[in-house]
Parts: sequence; C-alpha cells; structure tokens
Amino acid sequence: MALKLKKPLLYLLLLSGLFGYAQNTINGKIIDAETSAPIAFAKIINAQEGSSITSDLNGNFQLTSLGLYTFKKSGYLPVTIKISTFKKKVVKLNINPSELNEIIVNSNLIPQSLKLTSAAISIITPQDIERSNNINFVSVLNRTPGVFMQTGSLNTNKISIRGIGARNQYGTSKIRAYFKDIPLTNGSGETNIEDFELGSISSLQITKGAVSSIYGAGLGGLIQLNPKSSNFKSSTLSNTFTFGSFGLFKNLVQLNTNTTKTGINAIYSYTEHDGYRDNNNYNRQTLTLNANHYINPNNELHFLMSYVDLKAFIPSSIDEDSYLNTPTSAAFTWEASQGHEDFNRGVFGLSWEHLFSKNTKQITSVFTSFKNNYEPRPFNILTDDNLAFGIRTRTIGNTKLFKNTLKWTTGIELFTDNYAYKTFENLYEDFPPNTGSVKGEELSNFKENRSYFNLFFETNQNINDNTVLNFGINWNQTWYNLEDNFPASNENPDQSGSYNYKTIFSPKLGITHQFHKNTSVYASVSHGFSPITLSETLLPNGQINNDLKPETAWNYEIGTRHAFFNNKLQLNTSIYSLQVKNLLVARRIAQDEYIDINAGKTQHNGLELNLNFQLISNSQIQIATTSNFTLNHYKFKDFIDNENDYSGNDVTGVPKNMFNFILDINSMLGIYGNINFQHVGKIPITDANTLYSKNYNLTHSKIGFKKALSKKLKTNIFVGINNVFNTKYASQILINATGFGTSAPRYYYPGNPLNYFCGANLKYQF
Repeated sequence: MALKLKKPLLYLLLLSGLFGYAQNTINGKIIDAETSAPIAFAKIINAQEGSSITSDLNGNFQLTSLGLYTFKKSGYLPVTIKISTFKKKVVKLNINPSELNEIIVNSNLIPQSLKLTSAAISIITPQDIERSNNINFVSVLNRTPGVFMQTGSLNTNKISIRGIGARNQYGTSKIRAYFKDIPLTNGSGETNIEDFELGSISSLQITKGAVSSIYGAGLGGLIQLNPKSSNFKSSTLSNTFTFGSFGLFKNLVQLNTNTTKTGINAIYSYTEHDGYRDNNNYNRQTLTLNANHYINPNNELHFLMSYVDLKAFIPSSIDEDSYLNTPTSAAFTWEASQGHEDFNRGVFGLSWEHLFSKNTKQITSVFTSFKNNYEPRPFNILTDDNLAFGIRTRTIGNTKLFKNTLKWTTGIELFTDNYAYKTFENLYEDFPPNTGSVKGEELSNFKENRSYFNLFFETNQNINDNTVLNFGINWNQTWYNLEDNFPASNENPDQSGSYNYKTIFSPKLGITHQFHKNTSVYASVSHGFSPITLSETLLPNGQINNDLKPETAWNYEIGTRHAFFNNKLQLNTSIYSLQVKNLLVARRIAQDEYIDINAGKTQHNGLELNLNFQLISNSQIQIATTSNFTLNHYKFKDFIDNENDYSGNDVTGVPKNMFNFILDINSMLGIYGNINFQHVGKIPITDANTLYSKNYNLTHSKIGFKKALSKKLKTNIFVGINNVFNTKYASQILINATGFGTSAPRYYYPGNPLNYFCGANLKYQF
C-alpha cells in the first residue's frame, strides 16, 4: 500500500514544485513614460539583497521573488517600487531633464544614448510641447536650433532644416517624416505634419542633415512624431478647453484605458479659429488612437490610427503696401474666389514586435493612408485623391565582434501611393460677388502610381569602451506610372507613360569618442537625396518635365556634447557643411504658375549651439533656462538662371541667424510659467538678393496653476500671451514672387499681432 502511494505522492510533489515556480515568477517590462518605447538593458536592483539583473532588448525582465526593487537607466529618473504580487508589471521611467545627453534615441533604429550618436539630434520633450498653446507646431519647432517653420496660417506652413526645403514655394519637401513607424512623406517627397493634433504627440525627435540612412536618407533630415501611448498604471479621462484671440476655440478629450495585456489611448480634438486675416477661417476635427497588446514576453502588437477632417480658407500672400497698411486683408483674387481646402485624411498602421532572443528582435509594420481633397484656387479648382500602402520590416541585433559590442539593423521599406487629380476652370469672376468658386470645364485629368523601396543596413561598432564607429547605407529606387485621361489634342498631347529614376546609394560613416563621462565628440560624412515632387515635374500645361534630376548632397559634420557642474549645465555644438548639387529652382512664368529647373549648386555651412542650465533644482522650486543659437552661411555656389548669374548670393528663404532664450519656472505650490524670447534674422526674398525681410524679435509667455482636487481628480488652469510686444513681422515669405500687369509682387504673409489664450484641464483617474 505504501509503495502504491509513493508514485502519486512524487507526482504531486513535482506538480506542486512546478506550480510554485510558476507562481514565484514576475514578468515585467520597462518603458519610456511618454512614448512607451521599450528601454533596453535597464538595471533592476533588489534593494534588500543588492543583486541586480538587466532588461532585454525589448525592455522585458523577470524576477523570482517579491520585494523592493530600484529601476535605473542613464537619462531617466530612477524609480523604486515595492512588488507585492506576481502579476505582470509595467514600469515607466521619466526623462531626467539634467541628463538629456544620456537619453536613449532610436533615430537609426539602434538604441543608443544621445551622447554616443554621430548625428545632430534634437529631442522635443512633453515639457517643450506644453510651453505653448498646443494649437500648432510652429512655436515648438522654432525653438529647435537649425529648424525653421514658416506659417502663413494654421493650414499654410513650410518647414526647413538647415536651409533644405526653404526654397519650396508651398508646403514642405526634401524632409522626411514618420508618425511612429508610418511614413508621412508621400511618393514624390512631400511632407505634411501640421494637420496632426499636437495634443496627441508625446515627443518629437529631429535628426538634422542628410544622415538618417535608415529612414530614406532625406536631404534635409528627419522628423519623427511619437504619439501619446496608454498608461498601464491607471485608466484616466481628461478634457482640455482652450479659447483665445481671433475666435480661437479648442476642445481636447483624452481617454486612457487598459487591462493587464492591452492598453488603449484615444484622443479627440475640435479646433476652430477665425484667423487674424480675411478669408482665414479654420475648422478641424481629429481622432487619434494608439493601442498596444501584450501577447507574451516575446510578442507584442501595436495599432496606430489618425483621422483628420479639415476645412480651412486661404488668405494667401499680399504685397508690401498691404502688408504695411492693411495686414488683415487677404489677396484679392483669393478672397473673391473664397479659396480654401477641404479634405479628410486617415493614417493606419499595425506593427508586430517579436523578440528572437535577449539581443535580437524583429519589427514588422504594415500601413495605409488616404486623403480626399477639394481645393478651389483663383486660377483653377483642384480635386485629388490619394491612397497609399506600405510595409516596413527590420531586424535589430546586438552581438560581439572582436570582444566588443556590435549593434546592427537591416531591413526594407516598400511604399506605393495612387494619386488621382483633376483641375477645373474656376468661374468665380462670372458670378456676383460673394458667390465664391464655381466649377467650370475640366482642364486636366491624371492618375499616377508612385512607388519606391528603401533597402537599408546600419551598424554601431564599439571600438573600445569610449569609441563607437557608425556605418550605414541606403539603397533607393523610385519610379512612377502616369495615366493621362484628358482628351489628347495638339495643345494637350497624351502624357501617359512610365518614368523611372536612377538607383541612388546613400552611405554614411560616423565616429563618436567619449573623452570622459561628461564630454564626447563626433564626426560624420553622409549622403542624402530628395526625390522630385509632383509639383516640380508638372509643367503648367500638365506635361511632365523628364529632364529634371533629383537633388543630392554630401553632409560633413563635427559636433560636441558637454556636461558641467554635475549635469546642471549642458552644452551641445555642431559645425556642418552640406553640399547640394542639381539644385531645383522654381521659375515663375504666370500668376501662381511655376516651372522647375536644375540650376546649379548650393553650399550650406552652419553653426548650432544649444545650452541647458538648471539654475535651481530642489523640492520647493525648479528654475531652468534653455538657449540656442543658429548661424546660417548658405550660398549659391553655382547658380545660373537664364542670363542671370546668382553664384555667390545668399540662399533664398533662410534666416541669416536665429536665437532662442527660454526661462522655465515650476514650484511645489503648483504654480508654473515660462518666458520665450526669439530672434529671427533677415531673410533673402529674391535670388538676386535685392530684397530682404526685416529681422524681428518675438516674446511669448505662459503661466499656470496645477492642483490635485482629490486623489482622483486633478486640474490645470493656464493663460498665455503670444507676441507680447506686438511686433510687426512676416511669418512666411513667398520668395521670388512676380507681379503681373500693374500689380506688385505678393511676398508677405503677415504674422499675428499680440494675442492671448487661456484654458483649463480636468483629469480624472478611475
């Protein structure tokens, strides 16, 4: 009988042992508190025993006992947590403002501390975004050295990085952008980020210059938008009302909810604005959804969606007399035709992260986007529809080579978009005033399929403990097919056909050396390019200009990163030279009609300085300053347009210099505030340099009060003033504008005068 009991007893003991082991294991993950990006190789210390482990490449960790643990990673504030249950644990670390150079960046998909990267990268934190009125990206981007965003209105903007993109007449091109892992740059290189809800963005990462080989080797650089993610610690509902000058009203609602494995963050916003000028009304609704699903320690799914419904009128640029005397006026033809854009746009992406081992993972994303637009302009009415698809997959690894660490990544991005567009006569002049635009006969009808692929590879090799060598290469192939559906005639020949561009290889080589803990130096050489945009290839009669070549450039750069006084003062510098050839020049031939030509070369030499200083930091009050300076020495190296030789002239559309100074104050009482001073130097308006805009100074300020009304309810009340001293300035310049007949050239978009905003936020935790 005893023998018969032994086997069942043994089985019970084994099962109980296995059961006990399973129950005594805590699985967890360490992520960035704002972006939810995994924090690789963070240190987890058992406070009682002093033993420690590290998280894997995906931020995962596993503990075998309960207790008090400290989670640490350079660049983040350490967190000590008492773990008293065996449930899955998500640990969030917040950025340490005094260790910005230690922040882990993923601009090249290889996690690396900022101080060891061989590129000029600016991190725009949540605190940077919250300094302003949360209405558009202008004030946020223009506090970044080397970046300049011009704005004619909320829906008329142009971004340049180190002068690249400044010569584009309307909108942003030659700069790549991604919404997390979804491309926001279309098949012909045009980028649009201004219609995204800024309140749905947790942070931005800007890589300057032609150095980001893994994200398409953009000529000017890369802008990465990181959406706000789910907070696994709690479920919350918050609502923010904002109102202000010129009929500003905005309502933003954010819902964060989660289970043990799934987190969802949904943000809805409604914005309306009458605008400072005539024909300037703006109305926008957005919905942003970011969801994460934890399958197991080796597999995660991420879903991202953004939808925008916008109708915005366009006042356009005005001449100098109107700018000086009647800046609220719109361009006559744009107001008479009630020119505007009316569109809806959606972006959707699904990503799967799979961890093969502690040091190797695969990330695959599929995405799609659409845009439907109706845009009446004085010279015609445009209707266009765009539908895009793509896939991006890459493998990230961390191995040993010659006893030193080798970090690498390789992958491919495939993208295609189908663009259908028609133009029609605008008959507004044939109807009574205030009728607005009236659609007439069809003028053109095109369908275009634009495709590209990027094959990329990059490595970071630790030569020793203090030196990192970075090498990367991007292989791009771009092509498109055009279908002309407009009836062919002698005046309008059929332009259907296939158009291909030569394969472009863009290498990069960089090295970073850390002299000691608080000082590092980097140097890099890299290649970049910009595909020719649709608007640049199309001639006014709808024909395609097949003679154009894409702009390409070599970027040479040296930079330093320093920290002094126990990280209270941080100084970053960079000196660069960007050599651009096959310069594309827009030649105006009629009212609002241009043709583009390859006209030569430009040389972009520049200096960027950024200084962060923690003046006071204690439990009662924190006072910090941020200042940066940008010096631009951009010249036409070789530029002949018709019989005009502009070689040696200043590059058009770029400020000679920029300076920012920001003072931030936060107190234990909940009172906070900031003052932002900005100087923008004069801007060349014409290629001949016969006309420059005036330099100007702007001062903005915001003050607020945060208080916890109860354990679950918090409030934030704020008020701000923009352009405190009511400076008259041109917030956007239309370069090389030409007057027709007796009309003067329309160079200027007037900036907003003194204006205010105020609002309140309520946040409830379930």
